[in-house]
Amino acid sequence: MRKYYEFIVESLIFISGIASILFVLLIFIFLLKEGLMLFKDLGVFDFLLGTHWYPISEPPRLGILSLILGSLWVTAGATVISVPLGIACAIYIGEIAPGWLKEILKAGVELLAAIPSIVLGFIGLVTLVPLVKKLFGISTGLTAFSGSLMLAFMAMPTIVSIMEDALNTVPKSYREGSIAMGATQWQTIRRIVLPSASSGIIAAIMLGIGRVIGETMAVMMITGNAAIIPHSFFQPVRTMTATIAAEMGETVQGSQHYSALFAIGIVLFTITFMINLTADLSLHGKKAR
Repeated sequence: MRKYYEFIVESLIFISGIASILFVLLIFIFLLKEGLMLFKDLGVFDFLLGTHWYPISEPPRLGILSLILGSLWVTAGATVISVPLGIACAIYIGEIAPGWLKEILKAGVELLAAIPSIVLGFIGLVTLVPLVKKLFGISTGLTAFSGSLMLAFMAMPTIVSIMEDALNTVPKSYREGSIAMGATQWQTIRRIVLPSASSGIIAAIMLGIGRVIGETMAVMMITGNAAIIPHSFFQPVRTMTATIAAEMGETVQGSQHYSALFAIGIVLFTITFMINLTADLSLHGKKAR
């Protein structure tokens, strides 16, 4: 009977894994089916490297370089802000905070993760945008910097939660052995705990970046939505996700504009895949060493 139950569980796990892969493939095939029609009339490099996005002009100008750079600027800024803060918060919660405070902080982090992005976008529009405009003396607070700050705030709960769980998986004997050898608590954290939990830390960072690059509503509300080539963090930008969300409901199905939006989805899918692949190769490289 025990073998029978084990066989059922193993079969369900196998089916779930195959189904996940199949769903991803079907999504990619659907994107290809709708998006590749664009390239019958437009070159791939004209699409990727074109600097103007005017889909309703005559003729349409469908270059997405400004959208790609807008997404990358906002993602890079949010990553630079959220990763160090996330690591520091996870270390404090997992290694330093007393038990009663640890539970309170964990509950607070989980509560932040539950706030809808549209609510955070509205809060950012009302409070963060005027503050950025006043502090830096710029003409508008709807900038890539504002988007980076808000997305960093949104990514931190994911990073902190997963990273703190990764730190908790490090055996207690590692810490005790390090302290017994004369290491301080900080030396133990830096040289023993963090390297031992590196795979979980990388996974947390990758998921945080995935949350940032895939975010739509908050970015659309506070980055200015200007499809221009950004030269600093204090300029309005437009991301690929915001473009799809803002224009998909207004385009004619089957039109060149419609295909271009799906082609943007292909680019987003590819970028996300490359991020996950890089993380996976990094993890396997660490295990091999």
